[in-house]
Amino acid sequence: MSQHPPPHRASVTLACFLAYCVMSGMLAPIGVVLPPLAEQLGLSVPAAGALFSWLTVGILVGSGLALVIFDLLTLRAAMLLVYLALAGALLLLRFTESLWVLRLALGVVGTGCGIGLAGAASGIALLFAGKRRASMLVVTDGFFSGAGAATSAVAVLFVAAGLHWASTYLLVGALAALIVVLAALSRFPQSEATRVATVSGEGGAPPAAPRWPATVWLCIAALFLYTLGQNSMLWWLPSHLEATLPMSREAAGSVVSRYWTGMFCGQLLVAWWVLRLGARRMVLASIFGTFFGSIPLWTVTAPSWLPWLAFAWGLLNLGLLKVTIAFASDAVTVPSPRLIAALLFGATLGTAVSPAVTSAVVAGGEALTVLRFSSFCYVFLALLILLARRLAPPLEEHP
Repeated sequence: MSQHPPPHRASVTLACFLAYCVMSGMLAPIGVVLPPLAEQLGLSVPAAGALFSWLTVGILVGSGLALVIFDLLTLRAAMLLVYLALAGALLLLRFTESLWVLRLALGVVGTGCGIGLAGAASGIALLFAGKRRASMLVVTDGFFSGAGAATSAVAVLFVAAGLHWASTYLLVGALAALIVVLAALSRFPQSEATRVATVSGEGGAPPAAPRWPATVWLCIAALFLYTLGQNSMLWWLPSHLEATLPMSREAAGSVVSRYWTGMFCGQLLVAWWVLRLGARRMVLASIFGTFFGSIPLWTVTAPSWLPWLAFAWGLLNLGLLKVTIAFASDAVTVPSPRLIAALLFGATLGTAVSPAVTSAVVAGGEALTVLRFSSFCYVFLALLILLARRLAPPLEEHP
């Protein structure tokens, strides 16, 4: 067996965590920057929201490319190239006035985020094993939520100061540039393709992949509904509050920031709880907390309560995304990288269709309609997870 120097675990781990920050930093401020973007371009807010479908469809395309790109490039090379292109595209957002350049830049950023997030998950999986791997995957969600809270808050400040709508995305571009520096200076773990070839017996064809049980497919569908429901609420809640309540644009945008803060706190708890209660119990608490926490946001009309209700909703989310992935992983003997990629693809697909679906719902009714639609997504998600638990094979003990 060829000898490979050990990877630089600390710097590679940081680069992987920052990839989650970049993805969150692109998605979280959308609800805050939509009104100034619409004003600058002379569009309606729903039409401006539809522009971000280039971002979300790009994320979907990148998630699909991630299934093959790491067989062609090393993890280090892929992360270098992807985040270099991503940083350049984010710079364009600030200085372009062309709709088509804006669309193409958002598409490049989305594709890079889709590839980069899969690369980050793969890096974490290669660097850590067993229970530590599960804990680190939950921590990645903490970075995602923390970045969402920070970028949403910064976006509120920048909009209040009258800065360009894309100013927040320049900070996200700086994070992408930092990933490029870390990738250039760090030694990454072996690529997934090399790892699989070694494990499967050096030269011979890899064994046929086992069929996934129904539980896995139900979890993929549930993750689609999760991100669709989340984006339906977060992207349109500020517009609804500004239009229907005595709340300023800045105050309405800060409600979204409180959600991400609450989610960050919840994930700190989950990183400890999931190792003791197990994913099958945690997923039930997560889905019901997410559903019941969403309802007050479109039923309560007291402005002073809404930031705290958003914080509570994020807290009650209890890391639903990664808990569902852990639950689905328990349904197979050995969770393959392709299984993790497929689960992430389900979540990415929900994000990809969110701009078109939510804009259509708003155009056919009002912002309140899409907020109710968000809660209904969680109802169907709960049904899918309950069915998945019923069909799940007996849980095996893993070391």
